[in-house]
Amino acid sequence: MKIAHIVVILTIFLIAATTASADSVTLRNGDHLTGTIITSDGKDLTLKTDYAGEIKIKWDAVKEVSSDKALYVVTSEKKTVNGTITSDGTSLIVHTSGAGEVRVPLAQITIVRSADQQAAYEKSLHPSLMEGWKGGVNIGFALARGNSDTTNLNTGVTADRKTLTDELTIYESSIYSTNGGTNSGVTANEIIGGIKYDRNFTKRLFGFVSGDFTHDELQGLNLRSIYSGGLGWHWINHPSTTLDLLGGINYTRETYSSGETATTPAMSVNRNLPGITTGEIFMHKFGASTVVTQDFYFYPDLSDISQYRFSVDAGSVTKINKWLGWQLSFSDRYVTDPPIVGTKTNDVILSTGLNVSFSH
Repeated sequence: MKIAHIVVILTIFLIAATTASADSVTLRNGDHLTGTIITSDGKDLTLKTDYAGEIKIKWDAVKEVSSDKALYVVTSEKKTVNGTITSDGTSLIVHTSGAGEVRVPLAQITIVRSADQQAAYEKSLHPSLMEGWKGGVNIGFALARGNSDTTNLNTGVTADRKTLTDELTIYESSIYSTNGGTNSGVTANEIIGGIKYDRNFTKRLFGFVSGDFTHDELQGLNLRSIYSGGLGWHWINHPSTTLDLLGGINYTRETYSSGETATTPAMSVNRNLPGITTGEIFMHKFGASTVVTQDFYFYPDLSDISQYRFSVDAGSVTKINKWLGWQLSFSDRYVTDPPIVGTKTNDVILSTGLNVSFSH
């Protein structure tokens, strides 16, 4: 009997302790909710409960609120106040350890964070280079033997690391195709890759440096390297849609070579060209499953204004599940005057297949 009494007393004590440690919200209609305050964006208050999960409550519906643990309250003046909170209907009263009670009008609150969220936010301000990466990898392969004798391989990689102050993007796409039989040989061998770094100066203005690299065997292009730098403008900056405009200067280095044939001798050309860089980068999310991206760069030569290059990259990924999706990608590289006789001015890579996404 004594053991039963002890169990009952301990149970009551634990329930009381849990209740005492819970944050509480009293609504204007008289309802009373308890749980843990997770966050607030100044319009809604998110309360995590054991009985209904996370509940979003309009601040206009809140009569009183109190927290058992210290929260971080950020004002419209970018000031952060830390302490337990209570309210009087029009303001939050933050009970700090050093400055006593600090009254913050509800209209001046931009965000409220829990201790865990504040720690995550502070970490996001200065992440390590290996943190914050998102991207995807896709590989396609086709093989035919018998009456047909072909081999096709295409690859694509995108990786992006975006923080509150900068962004680093890496990309690659390639296609390799051979044909056997009577007219055997390589029918496509193109590799495109690059890296781009942005640094925000203001909410809209940013600086960028980039390198874009192309190898195209059938055009006789061993390597084209375009190194650019300049300024950009976040014209549209919305979670579902972004559009950046940019402009600057570039240095382009190209090396071409051709094999010797029965009618033409071997040829080698090196070109070093100063130029201008202009471009745009676009992204749009269709619902929760599909993302479309597109970027265009235009590179007119300063040494000869009749000569120019441009690049176009576009793609879409539709999620099948958290890590797998279906992708479609398109890339085009154009040059007005390829020096190898008989080669065309541009080559296009179009691929589709499964995309494996990653994040770290």
